[in-house]
Amino acid sequence: GAFLLSCLLFAAVSRRQRGPYMDEVFHVPQAQAYCHGRFLQWDPMITTLPGLYLLSVGVVKPAAWLLGWTGSVVCSVGMLRFINLLFSAGNFYLLYLLLFKIHQKNKAVSGFQRILSTLTLAMFPTLYFFTFLYYTDPGSVFFTLFSYLMCLYGNHKTSALLGFCGFMFRQTNIVWTVFCAGNVVAEKLNEAWRIELQKKKDEKISSRKGSFSDLTRILQFLVKYLISPKNLVTLSALTWPYIILVSLFFVFVFINGGIVVGDRSSHEACLHFPQLFYFLSFTVFFSFPHLLTPTKIRKFLLSLRKHPVQYGLIAVISLFLIWKFTYVHKYLLADNRHYTFYVWRKVFQRHQLVKYLLVPFYIFAGWSFADTLKSKSIFWVLMYFVCLLAVTVPQKLLEFRYFILPFLIYRLNIPFLSLYRQLLELAFYILVNAVTFYLFLNRTFKWENSDEVQRFMW
Repeated sequence: GAFLLSCLLFAAVSRRQRGPYMDEVFHVPQAQAYCHGRFLQWDPMITTLPGLYLLSVGVVKPAAWLLGWTGSVVCSVGMLRFINLLFSAGNFYLLYLLLFKIHQKNKAVSGFQRILSTLTLAMFPTLYFFTFLYYTDPGSVFFTLFSYLMCLYGNHKTSALLGFCGFMFRQTNIVWTVFCAGNVVAEKLNEAWRIELQKKKDEKISSRKGSFSDLTRILQFLVKYLISPKNLVTLSALTWPYIILVSLFFVFVFINGGIVVGDRSSHEACLHFPQLFYFLSFTVFFSFPHLLTPTKIRKFLLSLRKHPVQYGLIAVISLFLIWKFTYVHKYLLADNRHYTFYVWRKVFQRHQLVKYLLVPFYIFAGWSFADTLKSKSIFWVLMYFVCLLAVTVPQKLLEFRYFILPFLIYRLNIPFLSLYRQLLELAFYILVNAVTFYLFLNRTFKWENSDEVQRFMW
């Protein structure tokens, strides 16, 4: 049913926007060059590897041969976009399987709730929008989620192979290969930590794993565990497929002279720490039934009263990171087709102090975010947080698409809500999607120096 509704929306988008739009201007001609067998042709403006184009040719060419298609219909804009509609259906199924696997011990969750939660995540607005354009995001998400699922089932060689496919769609997906390896490591660390607790007969540590003193003890244990050659050999034996893939990634970076292929001028890596704050705000906005509840706010204020020194220190560090490490990309200021342009202009450019005044909200968002993950082990949380930093902080451009995968992996791992809150979240996603598609299809405009129709988008 969801797929058929997506097909109707796909037809509407294809009718209104027949030609390539935005980044499709680079992706579509590149895929068409591959369709015609010109595999050595490459557009230097493209910054990702050719996974999307190779897979598109691998799907479209056999389909054209079987169905007798000829001429311009093969590898047309519509045909190439349809590849992402197929990825979207695959993502729907993968999200269901992942929710089932991650929460299999929770017998209180009904089958209907699982499907409802899957539908909600499949309609996650930032991802769902790019289902209807020829972008790398749906395929990138598909292979990363598939890799994560195989990892959870213990098929690590398959997981690493799928991780390689994800890397071919977007280089930063190598971080999620490290995340899969980290899942294995976190499990082993959990076992060793339980043994450590039994030896000391000190159950207080595990029950109060959120406090700062416990974190210090856990970090000491972590260092002690990881400097043991025996433990390192055990972990290497379990994660060798991921180690090989990460090693190949470093070889690629060395030969390529960087992570970006093609146009590097607009994708320079930097330490953009406020990206973490933007991600937390983005997550609170899209997961407000989970994160922005009266109970959460009361618990946060209680925690604030209990640990004023620690929160004061976090506030000072946050202010320093915003002061020294805020970068504004030229695209963010120049391209008025993206929502980020308006977020930046309407919020951050109101006054130079606004970015500092948001720190209390960032701290609440971070606390609430961490609080929803308390059902996960401390080692899993640390590993996820490291991957989150690695995938967001080096990006200079504030771009909501970069938040899709860390958001989905976070949402898959937090506990299920009540049915009422799940329905509220789904209704919110449907509303955001409806507004987004209405603006994209109907509220077009033109630039002074161009005759092309411009459209609003994520």
